[in-house]
Amino acid sequence: MKAAVVTASGVQVQDVPEPRPGPQQVLVRVRAAGLNRADLAVAAGHAHGAIGGAGTIVGMEFAGEVAAVGAEVPGSIAPGMRVMASGAAGYAEYALADWGRVFPVPDANMGWVQAATLPIALQTMHDAVITNGGLQRGESILIQGASSGVGLMGMQIAKLMGAKQVLGSSRNPDWRARLAEYGCDLAIDTGDAAWPDQVLAATGGKGVEVIVDQVSASVANGNLKCCAILGRIVNVGRLGGFTGEFDFDLHAARRIKYIGVTFRTRSVDEVREIVRRTRADLWGAVEAGTLRLPIDRTFPLAEAPAALAHMKANQHFGKIVLEC
Repeated sequence: MKAAVVTASGVQVQDVPEPRPGPQQVLVRVRAAGLNRADLAVAAGHAHGAIGGAGTIVGMEFAGEVAAVGAEVPGSIAPGMRVMASGAAGYAEYALADWGRVFPVPDANMGWVQAATLPIALQTMHDAVITNGGLQRGESILIQGASSGVGLMGMQIAKLMGAKQVLGSSRNPDWRARLAEYGCDLAIDTGDAAWPDQVLAATGGKGVEVIVDQVSASVANGNLKCCAILGRIVNVGRLGGFTGEFDFDLHAARRIKYIGVTFRTRSVDEVREIVRRTRADLWGAVEAGTLRLPIDRTFPLAEAPAALAHMKANQHFGKIVLEC
């Protein structure tokens, strides 16, 4: 099969052996694969959790038909089904996923490209907004890095689950102008030093109860300033830096819960539970087409290096997808 493989000369599309499913795995004939920011690190030869290095097939989410299943896969997943899933090595004609990370693709309203955009965004943001952020109906939330695919999904989930106010940040004015399409009530420019005061003003001085932070270092102290007393900050990503200043006194004074999350150190059972919760809360909205992501651009699998370069340029709004 064809796959986008990390080599000493960068990512190249090569012929590699087709994988075979283990007892609890599903083999998917991939029709489309979504790009994610972590793919850039893997493509550059770095490790991401248990994967990485020369010979690695890039990719974290995909959609296609079930080609085969392992002996211990539940009967609800069968060859021929249309599915989407998170799993390693997705930039390929065939890919494997644990059965517990497989979602059915709604037949009524969804093609392969749209389906390939959803698994990671749904899982990541349900876990951050609902499970770890503990968002309650009537509360306010700020999504840092709201113009990313995951951020756009986070705002939609928050609105769906009854948030009173949804705030989102982006430093790109054109992207900020589009955030309202995805549930944002107030778009914030964190390039403006006064942005924490804008959040406080919008919430009557109280601050937001939940912050889902994909930026981290460069906005960390601003987050502490505009988070409500007894609020929750969920650290999902570190696009603004892995280390930085942190006002411990302000953190203590506002009695904020600061929660770090990643899929890299979660067990198989933990991820299966995240998928279960996601389906329980969100699947009606997915089937209705309420939760969707914009497609910035599609590329054929043969042009995977160009797709990665497009993502690295950071000029896209929404998802980039490979068609396989």
